Amino acid sequence: MENDYLPGIYRQFQERFPDVAEAQGALARTIRDRNPFDEKTDRLIKLAMAIGAEAQGAVRSNVRKALQHGATPDEIHAVALAAITTCGFPTAIAALGWIEEVTEAV
Repeated sequence: MENDYLPGIYRQFQERFPDVAEAQGALARTIRDRNPFDEKTDRLIKLAMAIGAEAQGAVRSNVRKALQHGATPDEIHAVALAAITTCGFPTAIAALGWIEEVTEAV
């Protein structure tokens, strides 16, 4: 099911550079194994970073994964609202739009 949401550009990256994609995946797994957070908290933290980076694909991905790990829409919205004072109103509003598109599709 996860592959259903992978953007075409990422699938192309995996196909063209499988060794790099595997190395990146291994690094992500190593980092995940070292952190003390449960899956839901981990995804909410990653969501916050994605919002700050204005990374639309990462926001969408982390919203889906946060929901899969038990985060509520209210918790997800709280992360985006917190971005108003840290990252700026336009960044937070863009993130809220991306979040709504994902949560409405679920």
